[in-house]
Amino acid sequence: MDSLHGLIDHILHLNKYLPDLVQQYGVEIYGILFLVIFCETGLVITPVLPGDSLLFTVGALCATAQLNVVFSWCLLTAAALMGDHSNYWIGRLFGENVFGKFMNKKYLEKTHEIYEKHGVQTLVLFQFAPIFRTFAPFVAGVGEMTYAKFARFNLIGVLSWTLLCIGSGYFFGNLPWVNQHFEVVILGIVFVSLIPSFVHIAKALMGGSPKATPKKVRNQE
Repeated sequence: MDSLHGLIDHILHLNKYLPDLVQQYGVEIYGILFLVIFCETGLVITPVLPGDSLLFTVGALCATAQLNVVFSWCLLTAAALMGDHSNYWIGRLFGENVFGKFMNKKYLEKTHEIYEKHGVQTLVLFQFAPIFRTFAPFVAGVGEMTYAKFARFNLIGVLSWTLLCIGSGYFFGNLPWVNQHFEVVILGIVFVSLIPSFVHIAKALMGGSPKATPKKVRNQE
């Protein structure tokens, strides 16, 4: 039982154990990182996996040459894109009942509500919001958003997300103050990541009530 708890702790806090795991597994760590990011973005039942914090830690390790920055960015960007696209098609082909009781429908409903009010461009903003990042592609699929539109906005969001998080870790992750206050820094990254969402929603509120929109996100521009 203790070994199971230890495994779960390592998975949920992979960013904390990553430096040791790099030394232990060598190049195999790239496969582990790919799998975690793929699952965090691709399965609506695993939104609690590390995302922002893991990418930040990867960037910090790249700065000390423990990982290759170009390869890491390309690999994890590909993992996020593949996860999001898989998530979209699961929702598109099987609907919201595919995961049954294992899925928190409150987040699904809230994500769809934001799509309805603010349009599909919020798909980019959702990429910077933990938990909603995992649900957004699935809801886009369930709502039958056209695949071309989903792919376009998703690409912008994923490229921005991985570049920001890995880049922040690369340039600031090894500063003494950052190392001593890592949890505060991660919370700061999450907050900064959510700023575009706050700005977008604030503009929508200041602009008055949103226009009526069709029920299905596929019809939104």
